[in-house]
Formats: sequence, C-alpha cells, structure tokens
Amino acid sequence: MEIKSVDSFIDYYEKIRARTNRIIEIVPPEHIDFTYKPGKFTIGDQIRHIATIERYMYGETISGRKSAYPGCGKELADGYENIVIFFNEMHRQTLEIIRGFSDEDLNRKCLTPANNEISIWKWLRAMVEHEIHHRAELYIYLNLLDVKTPQIYGFSAEEVQDMSVKL
Repeated sequence: MEIKSVDSFIDYYEKIRARTNRIIEIVPPEHIDFTYKPGKFTIGDQIRHIATIERYMYGETISGRKSAYPGCGKELADGYENIVIFFNEMHRQTLEIIRGFSDEDLNRKCLTPANNEISIWKWLRAMVEHEIHHRAELYIYLNLLDVKTPQIYGFSAEEVQDMSVKL
C-alpha cells in the first residue's frame, strides 16, 4: 500500500486505532500487569509500547529528529486509567505531527533509528504494522486470561467457514 495523501492516511490509521481501542477497552484493570512469562512485556507495557514507539520513535523521526523512545515502563503511566490516558495523548500528539505535513512531504526521506533512509510514507506504513503486531499480542494475552475478545471484522473464523461455499 502506497500512502499518497495525509488525509487518507489519517482516516485509515484512525480505523486501525479504533480496532486497537476495542481490545484495550476490554482489558480487565486488575490484569494490567499480567504477563505470560517473567521478563516479558505486561499488558500495560504492550499498550505503553505502542504509544511511545508511535510518538517518540515514528513521530520524532518523521519530524527530522532522532528517535527518543523512552521504553514502556510504569514510570510513564501506571494503572489502567492512566495508561489509557497516556495512550490516547501520545496518539493525539502523533496525529498533530502528521497533520502538519503536506501530501508532498510523504515522499521526503527520514532516518530510522538505525540511520537508514526511508520515505516518510513507508515509515508510516511500518508504524501501522507495528501497532497491528502488538494488538495481536494483546489478543493472545487476553485469551490466556480467558477474556472474550472482539472479532476484528465481526465474524470468527468458524463463522466465516460456515458462511462459505463448500468446495
């Protein structure tokens, strides 16, 4: 997918974010510090990570600055409500940066943290892929806790199979 318009990208990204928000909304607050294994991200870490990578890695690098990723620890936001507020604020700030671009700016180059040049539109696409990756991990975490998760497009795989023609 090539991104040619700031407005169309934001529209698309907001749909991605709405799906992420649906999974975050069902996280039981008492399980915000759940992890499947010591030393791995907790649910709260996952949410903070999406937020801080979006704002401080992608937001900074597309602005022509170096990545300022601070990690995803509790010092950034602790407790379910504070994490959600932080998550939404980081997203708001990132969208403000992106809205400041012209469509032509999407073809400018920026530097990744590894100092590789990449077109801003390709880097924004990677930002979306990153969020989707961590959203999938949240699904797994919640399934481990037996929390019923929403279907991403409205149907389960079994329901789609039932509705499909039999070959």
